[in-house]
Amino acid sequence: MIESHKLKERDRYLNKLIGFQDTEPVKIITGIRRCGKSSLLKLMVAHLIKTGIQPEQIVEMNFESNDFRKMTSDAVYAYVKKHVIAGKRMYLFFDEIQRIDAWEDAINALRVDLDCDIYVTGSNAYLLSSEYSTYLSGRCVEIKMLPLSFSEFLYFHDFEVREIRSALGGVHKRVFDKKGEHYELREAFEAFMRFGGMPGIVDVGLDQERALLLLDGIYSTVVVRDILEREKRRGQKRITDPILLRKIIMFLADNIGSNVSIASIGNTLVNEGLLEDGKRKSAPSAHTVQAYVNALLESYFFYEIKRFDIKGKEYLRTLGKYYIVDIALGNYLLGFRNRDSGHALENVVYFELLRRGYDVAIGKIDNMEVDFIATIADERKYIQVTESMNSEDIRKRELVPLQRIRDNYEKIVLSLEPGLDSSYEGIKSENLIEWLLAD
Repeated sequence: MIESHKLKERDRYLNKLIGFQDTEPVKIITGIRRCGKSSLLKLMVAHLIKTGIQPEQIVEMNFESNDFRKMTSDAVYAYVKKHVIAGKRMYLFFDEIQRIDAWEDAINALRVDLDCDIYVTGSNAYLLSSEYSTYLSGRCVEIKMLPLSFSEFLYFHDFEVREIRSALGGVHKRVFDKKGEHYELREAFEAFMRFGGMPGIVDVGLDQERALLLLDGIYSTVVVRDILEREKRRGQKRITDPILLRKIIMFLADNIGSNVSIASIGNTLVNEGLLEDGKRKSAPSAHTVQAYVNALLESYFFYEIKRFDIKGKEYLRTLGKYYIVDIALGNYLLGFRNRDSGHALENVVYFELLRRGYDVAIGKIDNMEVDFIATIADERKYIQVTESMNSEDIRKRELVPLQRIRDNYEKIVLSLEPGLDSSYEGIKSENLIEWLLAD
């Protein structure tokens, strides 16, 4: 097991945990497999010990381990009780607890019976389902964890961004590695777009073959453990066709950032010959496709984003979009080929907005679309994402929807090539990579 002193910090998440330390709510860390939840628990344990908590006051249980994975909820309760130090507050860490049937019974009993502070991780949104909330309604706080941001990617891979002054007095940024070799910032970003933000990539290095093996393991674990096995444990029989599941995953990965309706997915798969496996003669029902898509959303493999009518000020039921939690998983599924780079950039911006705490929707204005409406408290931003702003046609396409919006909230176009103008009639034009680094 990796020692906590070797772990890279994830301050964004650790500070949230520290902020809730010794408060009543159960701290629930959710996110896709292998995005760093277990390491975050280790970082929190290290923080506790550093601040004077004795190791004997800390109980750690990882339910992926053979030591614990076959336990019942009663056995979990008994194990913790056996380790309680009389007169001391206990700190309880439960990793991937959704693998234990009726785990919520044990957590609720421990919360009621002991003087304790509880931290839980899970790789499926079923953790926070309605059945669960009846036990801990109002007594839990969710911390949503994502793969590495671009800034974290640089930090984890020991890259450092430095400002370099040119002979003519200008300043630009370069990326330096541990050996002192330097690269253009765009090169580092292209590496991020290729290898993604799964922390495990750091251990295998920026090597395509080894990265693909790691991503294959993540994919298999999500599909087998968090979707197919979980359905069996729940006694459900909705997700029974691994072939159909993979085809839907492939379809969504190939259509990130595109308007998609559930009803159209099955028909498209049949029309494009993606379901010619000798068994299926017709498209799966919309109900079946919805169940499979819901399972992918619950496992945090894909995220759905709704459309918002800016003039009508209401959410629309039709034609949402899906983004994949880590762009490298899309590369793994579809191959490292040139796809729609604009949608790939949208994917990165969408998750960065989520990391920064925004609620995000697609904007509809008349018959046009704004890539993102990002809202937090009373703040709102309208954001367009494009590869370049150098062409007049592209500038018009990206700017017109923003110009149609008649309020005074911030309007931004993010691109890899912003051109010379920093604003167009009050609409900011910003370098996407610089925006990511400004976190």
